[in-house]
Amino acid sequence: MTNMLVYFLAFLLLVFGRCRTSFGQYSSDQCSWKGSGLTHEGHTRDVEQVYLRCSQGSLEWLYPTGAIIVNLRPNTVSPAAARLSVCVKPAPESSGTNIYLDLNGRLRPLLREHEQAEGLVRCFGILEGALFIEAIPRTDISRRVTAFQYELVSEELTGDRPSLAESCHLCNEDELLLSACTKDFVARGTVTSVHEDAKENRTSINVDIHHLYRQKTQVFVPGGPRARRWSGSITMPRKCALKVSDDDILFTGTLRFGEARMGCATRYGDFLRWYKRAQRLGTNPCHLETD
Repeated sequence: MTNMLVYFLAFLLLVFGRCRTSFGQYSSDQCSWKGSGLTHEGHTRDVEQVYLRCSQGSLEWLYPTGAIIVNLRPNTVSPAAARLSVCVKPAPESSGTNIYLDLNGRLRPLLREHEQAEGLVRCFGILEGALFIEAIPRTDISRRVTAFQYELVSEELTGDRPSLAESCHLCNEDELLLSACTKDFVARGTVTSVHEDAKENRTSINVDIHHLYRQKTQVFVPGGPRARRWSGSITMPRKCALKVSDDDILFTGTLRFGEARMGCATRYGDFLRWYKRAQRLGTNPCHLETD
């Protein structure tokens, strides 16, 4: 019995010792992870497993060596979770690795090192695999940091399939009414200026908002050209850009990494006509305050 107790205590010391080393080398919670490849020194083929369970967060891997597998999972068991997508936005200084999607050991490129430096955003279905982040072998790993933000989104977006806004899809009546009830922001206003970004192949419009129905976070701020107004900007692909005009527009869209992105939009008069018809028929998906 005494020998068994000694062996058991030795086992506990070994386990606690390993845990202490692990916690000293890595910083992690359910949303974000920070680690160092220096812990792989002498074991450059090591692969670490990382589990993140938030709707958004970040990763920072200093001096990358070996590889890490990042498992992104929603903190819910709802069947709708399987339809979620993940968007990844690298930091401008991100380098030192190539990022792949790993599905049952099969790797598919997601973000090469040069694409990370360009700040390209990539989206993929949550069931398409985990992130496999592989360090590029170098004799000097100093000043190399792989860092990115991630967000779980409800739309079915991937790097190969464009969103509704990216394809300049003209939303029909039902899609617009649903967008007005479910999107991250819903606002009524006018386009005051347009700015094209040829490098990013997108356009940013400045808007003057005089009725703010909803915004998930504060992308439109008080202080427009007139009292009790809001102002802000909305991005979209260049080919989908709206023009400066006095037309009253209903804007709807999503927030990605703190940036408002256009979804469905239409003249407010058209929206009002569709909304009132849906009210009469009892098919409006939610109640909105209208003039």
